[in-house]
Amino acid sequence: MSKAKLRIGLPKGSLEEATVELFRRAGYSVSRSSRGYRPYIDHPGMEVRLVRPQELARYVAQGFLDCGITGMDWILESESSVQIVCELPYNRSTRLPVRWVLAVHESSPIRSPNELNGKRIATEAVRLVSSYLQRHGVQAEVEFSWGATEVKVPELVDAIVDISETGSSLRANNLRIVDTVLQSYPQFICSHSVWADAERRKQLESLALLLLAALRGEEKVGLKMNVAKNGIAEVLGILPALRKPTVSPLAMESGLPWKPFSMKVRSVT
Repeated sequence: MSKAKLRIGLPKGSLEEATVELFRRAGYSVSRSSRGYRPYIDHPGMEVRLVRPQELARYVAQGFLDCGITGMDWILESESSVQIVCELPYNRSTRLPVRWVLAVHESSPIRSPNELNGKRIATEAVRLVSSYLQRHGVQAEVEFSWGATEVKVPELVDAIVDISETGSSLRANNLRIVDTVLQSYPQFICSHSVWADAERRKQLESLALLLLAALRGEEKVGLKMNVAKNGIAEVLGILPALRKPTVSPLAMESGLPWKPFSMKVRSVT
């Protein structure tokens, strides 16, 4: 494979800001204009495009993009054959996965998916919902929703399947969750042909390592202190590190009763 730039697709929309911030923490600056779909990334071997997450996996599978980030939900919905490099546990505002939930109006008698026979369901993920109903042995009409899905119950449809991160939008529209259809995290994906190229794979694995390190770094804090030489063992007993902490010698430290001491500890927040 030629040494062309790595073509990366980033999700346009609700996950966009969080993804750009993730790249920033991983060491990459992504600059966007208000209307542009081709942001600038400060790496000579990469180029970035903003793509709707619903379409991103398909473009990767077809070779228009080398790699990208999109949810497992949209990979399954588009039935795209791609290589998953790694899962990235982040979201728009939390570290929780998004949930596709089956919901009905709070006044509905429906209490389980088995009660949906002959009912009408609105969703943006028709394939996902059809597969879900098939697993439950339910025959129902599944229609595509172009948006504002929550307001269609109960006048237009009997139930919906929609994304819920906190459940606040569902509660605001007097909806009740019946079941969770799918939980989904963003996935860093690439095409099978790119993954088969050793040089490209190494590049992807390095990028994945940086992205995961940025996410895991949120769970830890750096701790630096000056510790009495005879107190290091006691400090280690209170704040054990994954490996040995860094104890830095000082120039002309002879006679000083303490040493600079640094370590990383897991955050409790």
